Amino acid sequence: MTIGVLALQGDFAAHLEALARERITGVDVRYAVQLREVDGLIIPGGESTTLLNLISERRLEAPLRDFHARGGALFGTCAGAILLSRTVTHPAQPSFDLIDIDVERNGYGRQKESFETEEVVEAFGEAPVPMIFIRAPRIRRIGPGVEVLASSGGEPVMVRQGLVLAGTFHPELGGDGRPHRYFAAMAAGGVLAPS
Repeated sequence: MTIGVLALQGDFAAHLEALARERITGVDVRYAVQLREVDGLIIPGGESTTLLNLISERRLEAPLRDFHARGGALFGTCAGAILLSRTVTHPAQPSFDLIDIDVERNGYGRQKESFETEEVVEAFGEAPVPMIFIRAPRIRRIGPGVEVLASSGGEPVMVRQGLVLAGTFHPELGGDGRPHRYFAAMAAGGVLAPS
């Protein structure tokens, strides 16, 4: 079991550290050929427009879609969730349409409106999960095949559709390994028991 982290821009190093703390093998991914070596791929937070440009420069969009079509699991956090969504607003930009959600960029406001909270994620057990929102997107629409795993303030903040997981917060910064363990279990095709 190996989890890749797209290492083009953003806080990919923090995801690799979070995986290492959970004793999950993590590798940075910068080229299409590396997708053959991983079972799941995390697309980290960062700046979504910059990430799109770098993915285009590296000609990674088609390989990412092929990876998913072959059964590879994807986990988008913050900007990564924006890239995986169906529709993006504020402003509009292209996305991969791999999970049936619509998101609004910087939905809570600018950097000064960033915040931290804790919420229970039933799939992870009863203990609340720390959630750090930094210039975070908001999920504005959820399609019928999308499961809401976590909400904050009455709004969905972590959702799943098949082998695609999307969170609008930064799980790699919260010090709680359960989001990464859950994703690794998804990538392995297993069911994660609450801990």
